[in-house]
Amino acid sequence: MGQRSCILALDVGTSAVRAQAWGIDSQPLPGIGSRGGYRLTTDQEGRATLEPGEILSTVAQAIDKTVNLARLQGVTIEAVALDTLAPTLLGVDKKGVPLTPIYTYADTRSMKEAQRIRDKVNTADVHERTGCPVHSSYLPSRLLWLERCQSRIFCRVARWLTLGEFLYWNFFQHYGISYSLASWSGILNRHTLAWDQEWLSQLPLQDFQLSPLRDINDPFTDLCLPWADRWPPLARIPWFPAVGDGASANVGSGCVSPDRVALTIGSTAAIRAVLGKLAIPLPTGLWSYCIDGKRSLLGGATSEGGSIFSWLLDRLNLNLEPDRLEAELGALEPTAHGLVFLPFFAGERSPGWRDDAQASLVGLTLSTRPVEIVRAALESVAYRVFLIHQLMTSNLPGEHEIIGGGAGLLSSPSWLQIVSDVLNRRVTACAEPEVTGRGTAILALESLGLIPNLATVPTVMGRIYDPDPVRHHRHREALERHLEVYECLVGKSVLENSLV
Repeated sequence: MGQRSCILALDVGTSAVRAQAWGIDSQPLPGIGSRGGYRLTTDQEGRATLEPGEILSTVAQAIDKTVNLARLQGVTIEAVALDTLAPTLLGVDKKGVPLTPIYTYADTRSMKEAQRIRDKVNTADVHERTGCPVHSSYLPSRLLWLERCQSRIFCRVARWLTLGEFLYWNFFQHYGISYSLASWSGILNRHTLAWDQEWLSQLPLQDFQLSPLRDINDPFTDLCLPWADRWPPLARIPWFPAVGDGASANVGSGCVSPDRVALTIGSTAAIRAVLGKLAIPLPTGLWSYCIDGKRSLLGGATSEGGSIFSWLLDRLNLNLEPDRLEAELGALEPTAHGLVFLPFFAGERSPGWRDDAQASLVGLTLSTRPVEIVRAALESVAYRVFLIHQLMTSNLPGEHEIIGGGAGLLSSPSWLQIVSDVLNRRVTACAEPEVTGRGTAILALESLGLIPNLATVPTVMGRIYDPDPVRHHRHREALERHLEVYECLVGKSVLENSLV
């Protein structure tokens, strides 16, 4: 792979796909990329779905544009790599035609089934085997809900796929799923790297309805028609199996060992660390996913992040220029608004895993200003990140770094400072553009043998945010109020003894 060649990385997220050419130096090639958007369908019942046909069309159009731009610049695409949001699920018939929409992590309609499962199984054992708690975002409760509420369609489903599998089935007419995406399903045994037999014996699911497992360095090749004719430069090159976007974000931000922890806030928020081994025992409240067959990812995620910022700006009709809004947010004293915000617009994932949690705002007065509500929301996401980080510390070295990334976080210096003050740790902003797509490209470079290991890839860092002890003290007091409101409105927290 030379100076005029690249990796084409496809980053398929909750609201958009980004196609970008990346060089062997793990930097984007200027002018060779494309972006396309789509809409998440939501309703008051908890729906959060995507349309498979729309996703496929949007991804294909992004590839069209990027392949053409590479051709015009004389750049050769050596391999294609893919990451997607996770977890996702859709059902297809015997020909691979979708029978259902794509159910995303944010769809909470299976919360009743999740509770029924919790009442019947040893949840600690499930968590330890699979690395995932029992929750509506994972496959077990989703399948039981579909069996109950969509029985006619459920009986017709020949296979259950993730979004990444669906795309590759269309491109290659072969099924296969990486350990990475399989681990996000909640039914992969993290110790054996095989579909968990105990779940298979308890669910309305046969193993032939699941795809064969493969590692991320085992590529697909030979595009089928009409794609081979549509993209001749991509027809015979390796297409590496899809990985979870969280794994890619860690790699792209240079957080590939326990001493560097990635805090990513895009549409959602997550804090994660790469371990060379499994976390045993797995702390309650966290998940453990795979990057590949040898490396695991320990951490937690919320369903809200930048999405809550955007939602508030829209609903509160804050017609402020970004710089003006940022200045007003930064000028506010921490917690002086007196508000308590629970940011559970799509239920709670990490660390409490309460499907039935709802967003709440407590403490409004006649003098409350819209910008104060926004500030309270940003602080609330930071509090959820703090709680997850506390649970991670037993598996991390004491002097680990926090690296901040993601469009939501990096667009707001005030938010970065809030996070640093809440965590009482230095936070370094990652200066790399599009860390998720970059990480996907780096994993492909590693699979091709073009880099010896992930740690050798340099990462450009930006501004450093140091915590203020006075502000941290105020946030700790506010966090106690946050947890009190949580207990009143949601229930007893599993984290009551985790604060130090």
